[in-house]
Amino acid sequence: MTEFPTAPVGYTVTHLDALEAEAIFVFREVVAESERPVLLFSGGKDSIVLLRLAEKAFAPGRIPFPLLHVDTGHNFAEVLDFRDQRVEELGSQLLVASVQEAIDTGLVVEPPSGMRNPIQTPVLLDAVEKYRFDALFGGARRDEEKARAKERVFSFRDEFGQWDPKNQRPELWSLYNARVQQGESIRVFPLSNWTELDVWHYIARENIELPSIYFAHEREVVDRDGMLYAVHDVLPVRAGEKPFKEQVRYRTVGDASCTAAVKSDADTVAKVIDEVASTRITERGATRGDDRVSEAAMEDRKREGYF
Repeated sequence: MTEFPTAPVGYTVTHLDALEAEAIFVFREVVAESERPVLLFSGGKDSIVLLRLAEKAFAPGRIPFPLLHVDTGHNFAEVLDFRDQRVEELGSQLLVASVQEAIDTGLVVEPPSGMRNPIQTPVLLDAVEKYRFDALFGGARRDEEKARAKERVFSFRDEFGQWDPKNQRPELWSLYNARVQQGESIRVFPLSNWTELDVWHYIARENIELPSIYFAHEREVVDRDGMLYAVHDVLPVRAGEKPFKEQVRYRTVGDASCTAAVKSDADTVAKVIDEVASTRITERGATRGDDRVSEAAMEDRKREGYF
């Protein structure tokens, strides 16, 4: 009677192990199939985790593609400092697509609201055309926002950089189609199946360093429509508003003019995990003013080419 080998006793694949393996597979698949991939890196927590996964995917070699930051010019100083520190540690190439330069050259027009997130799209598409990128890695997750929940891991964009949610490629059995014609591209989301809590558990497991802004600290803020915005050069105090000091942290980091903080005393990763586990509001739903412009604000921007 033939005896078949059995699995080693005690061998288990944890939830984080499975997510990590899937993300690493996606990275390697894209590099194998694409000519000019790039990773969107802002210094935010999701792109930091994405960068760690890219490191693992290609170790002991260097990450075989550049990093790109679409810089609104309205950044939190802690995040920019961390971005530059991390890039220097890795010895990677950082490309910066500047929204301010695009305003100065007339490519885009500064919105009356002062929020620059909506005008990132033409700047991103200009960079894609300039460098001829055919695959762009991003840290978006399906649990963040309902428009992102519709999107595939490999998200096809036409020659105008636009996304059609009704015309997406099937991904049965994790088989991905990265084929594109000249001028077309794909957005790739290795963290699609992760949640905010997964990200924080991974940060804890891998002992990943983050900008201090993600942990509780005292900051001068104003209350606008129930959201706590930090007083900043690009977000001055309006008539009738009274700034006050509050213990806050940031769940997500974007343009300082439209990203709010939350009240928190979570000053360690363990405390943040406990806090995130008990909340029922996504980080974008709780802190991003640009997503409140309309019910379909994110989907409208994604159709136009937003990440």
